[in-house]
Amino acid sequence: MALHRNTPSVPKLSSNVLTPSLQGCNSKLMVEVKDPRATIKDVTKPARLCCDIENPQAKIMLTIKDVLTLKFNRTGKLQQTLAGCIELSGKTLHSGKVSKVKIWPGFAGEGRYFEFHSNLIPASIDFVRESLLCTTLCKDGYKIRTVEHLLSALEAKGIDNCRIQIQSLDSEDTEVEVPFFDGSANAWVEAIEQVGRKEALDQCGNNVEKLAPHLSEPFYVSRNDSFMVAFPASKVHISCGIDFPKVPAIGCQWFSSAALDDSYEKHIACSRTFCIYEEVEHMCSMGLIKGGSLDNAIVCSATKGWLNPPLRFPDEPCRHKVLDLIGDLSLFARSGSQGFPMARVISFKVSALSLSP
Repeated sequence: MALHRNTPSVPKLSSNVLTPSLQGCNSKLMVEVKDPRATIKDVTKPARLCCDIENPQAKIMLTIKDVLTLKFNRTGKLQQTLAGCIELSGKTLHSGKVSKVKIWPGFAGEGRYFEFHSNLIPASIDFVRESLLCTTLCKDGYKIRTVEHLLSALEAKGIDNCRIQIQSLDSEDTEVEVPFFDGSANAWVEAIEQVGRKEALDQCGNNVEKLAPHLSEPFYVSRNDSFMVAFPASKVHISCGIDFPKVPAIGCQWFSSAALDDSYEKHIACSRTFCIYEEVEHMCSMGLIKGGSLDNAIVCSATKGWLNPPLRFPDEPCRHKVLDLIGDLSLFARSGSQGFPMARVISFKVSALSLSP
């Protein structure tokens, strides 16, 4: 298939390695895909691409909503909700304040939504707004920040409908963060496992079939040597790569997973947020990570390596990027459907997603 002349160049993908962008990287891409240049269709509305401060490398913030076309199909499964109430509280990452979260079972068809000061904010791409170093939902002047770990756990564990009631200790706050715990999704997964899940019924007492979004065509966006590409598929599969050439202890890593099956709890949920020690002062100067510590992130120095080992996995940073990606793409959910598209997703050096219109 001939490409439009304005289509960006794509690093060649083979069955087990990415070249030339990953030359010198020991990790392999564990998913077989064809060269995107031979299959990708033109994107008529280009994504808005920019850098943020989390990583000095070129990174992508993607305006996915404007370029991704989805069709929701039947799964043969019923929508689920929690079998009981979850209640957790803890310190937040950026403000350093303590917040409290109660997650209640929801009716089928309601989907996942937050309640803050009696304001309801759906966990939907329609309410995502740009913010530094976290995913933020905003509606009617109220903001819920750092939602990606919680939403990642709910999506992966199949909690399709729930009401997430969140409170800040300061009743005057118009924005609040989700507790950060140890920097992973582990606390949320354990809480979901403890209360269990059940079939969700609508307000008439009927169960509702769960739908899942499918790509109508391949999807591709890039900035320099950073890119994300997704191909229509019958199952969810993610391959994620990161590259920190100036931080040898991290270096180049790849991780691949089916993501929404049992592998999430075992291999993704407990991976923690990471940061580069040399960037900490700059982030603090911008009023960020006031609640950050060696207890809720793994910190790596370009010269001294990891400051708070041991890692839970040799490729823990890359696994955490998959965790975040699941949370961000869960925002495509509609009315209790699955949010993450049925697709093979490959991302390289994509460290933050901005899904705002």
